[in-house]
Amino acid sequence: MGVSGAADPDSFFTGMVVMTAPIDPGGLSPEQARALFRGGLRVPTAGWCAGWTQANLIAVPRDHAYDLLLFAQRNPKPCPVLDVTEPGETSASLFSGDLRTDLPGYVVYERGEPVAEVPDVTRHWCDDLVAFLIGCSFTFEDALREAGVPVRHIEQDRNVPMYRTNRRCRPAGSFRGPLVVSMRPVPAGLVADAVRVTSRYPSVHGAPVHVGDPVALGIDDLDRPDFGEPVDVRAGEVPVFWACGVTPQAAVMASRPSLAIGHLPGHMAVTDARDARYVVP
Repeated sequence: MGVSGAADPDSFFTGMVVMTAPIDPGGLSPEQARALFRGGLRVPTAGWCAGWTQANLIAVPRDHAYDLLLFAQRNPKPCPVLDVTEPGETSASLFSGDLRTDLPGYVVYERGEPVAEVPDVTRHWCDDLVAFLIGCSFTFEDALREAGVPVRHIEQDRNVPMYRTNRRCRPAGSFRGPLVVSMRPVPAGLVADAVRVTSRYPSVHGAPVHVGDPVALGIDDLDRPDFGEPVDVRAGEVPVFWACGVTPQAAVMASRPSLAIGHLPGHMAVTDARDARYVVP
């Protein structure tokens, strides 16, 4: 599933080279993964490059960058900033690849409307774009699995389900919008473990923002995520919701800057930083 409201994503990917995902994507280095994405592989990145931090991408013109930085500072749970580029730069201190080509999918926005889902944004990139790398909850998924907590979207080979909520982020300058969350079903007896494990990763969303009834977040149907794909919630499991780095894209859609470029939700930037960098004792 693409960004809600976007045109049929297949229409944007015609002419791509069809590639097959590797048998063991978790064993790849960031450089190897980025080479595959640059070559045309389009796939969600949960479970890829074990031990290496993944990040959300959002890039806006320089005139909007301060407002976006302030929005992130005021909403650190969904928008933990890991890195920010200078205007026009196409790499970052945490990402030695090319931000225009080395992710498996991008969304281009014009005045808040998603106008294209593409594998390469070179022709859309402007000299005044400032790129933000925002922490991603994929970073703590290996730790969850090591603790015995299932990660259903990896088990089912699906994109993580993400939902707009009825919670409003604190506005900043021209930016406003709803909190977006990702959801993972957790056996009731392991919820405390999931909270404990993820609370040690405050720079990549940290502990959940909600456990239990999705209606409390304004989510009517878990089988109809706004981004990503639905996953099975089995008997005895509780839906657990984490703040999500797609929140800046929801803010772009609500705030309508002239141009913005984001990652295709679930199709992340694989950085050169280690997950261990973001763990607190």
